[in-house]
Amino acid sequence: MAKSLFLTSVQDYMMVHRYSKRTIDAYLYWIKFFILFCNKQHPTSLGESDIKRFLTYLATERHVSAKTQTLALNAIVFLKTKFLNQDVGDLSGYSHSHRQQKLPVVLTCNEVSALLATMTGHHYLMAALLYGSGLRRIELVRLRVKDIDFDFRQIRVINGKGGNHRIVTLADELLTVLREQMKIVEVTFARDRTIDGYAGVWLPDALALKYPNASFDLGWHYLFPATRLSLDPENNALRRHHFDENSLNKIVKKAARNAGIRKEVSCHTLRHSFATHLLQSGVDIRTVQQQLGHADVKTTEIYTHVLKHGAQGVRSPLSGLLSPQDA
Repeated sequence: MAKSLFLTSVQDYMMVHRYSKRTIDAYLYWIKFFILFCNKQHPTSLGESDIKRFLTYLATERHVSAKTQTLALNAIVFLKTKFLNQDVGDLSGYSHSHRQQKLPVVLTCNEVSALLATMTGHHYLMAALLYGSGLRRIELVRLRVKDIDFDFRQIRVINGKGGNHRIVTLADELLTVLREQMKIVEVTFARDRTIDGYAGVWLPDALALKYPNASFDLGWHYLFPATRLSLDPENNALRRHHFDENSLNKIVKKAARNAGIRKEVSCHTLRHSFATHLLQSGVDIRTVQQQLGHADVKTTEIYTHVLKHGAQGVRSPLSGLLSPQDA
């Protein structure tokens, strides 16, 4: 279904101001939802009571998570304050969502090995980096060639969640396949340069101005490029974007099925497993927090809960009654 002229203008505004594609998609979804909820009234006529009524509806009727409710709030606040230049008023007093966060699904070391054994090529490398370096899915696909530091065995994550930078560990076992992947990127880049109209890799405005030739520098190209060239929606420039993050999730899910793993597995499961296995091996929680890029150590503590409340932390009283063969 085609977007309305209003939503198209909101999208154009966000694109001009360099909002990420995932933020644009998310904000448009919630702005449209808000407008429909208010019987298609124009947002300029909607005020704080309408916003609070909508947020309460999400919590009490739709039972969304606190994170989802906050995303909806952020989208509406953006719409009113940034796009429409209006005050949102006092937004206290609406019903907050209290749906608890899901406990993380964690694979055993044997399950991770089995999953990776079903994969080859760059699919294997991507999954191995998700687990071996604890990367978020979007952080992985946005990696540039220059972000890999072979000398210090580390990866520079630029503009991770919250726009923060961090350094994460890099397994020695991946150095050879990473170099092979970089050769593939180099060949792809060389082929792209022969195509009329190729505009180089996308760079944020500030970097494009500071380094005008960087778009044609191999180091700035994505480590995992898309399979085909496409037009930049901002200016119709011909570029090669990064590997699609949704496709990566499907690849990991398929690998888990092929490995006979019955748990609900996603890319984030490999990140959960990275954190849990580090804690199991004795790495202190502050180090794990830094590796994951968590702003608050309380977020990291959920992995200690997984360890403490299972058989490794609490011995079942049944174990004192039955021998393994009885069970």
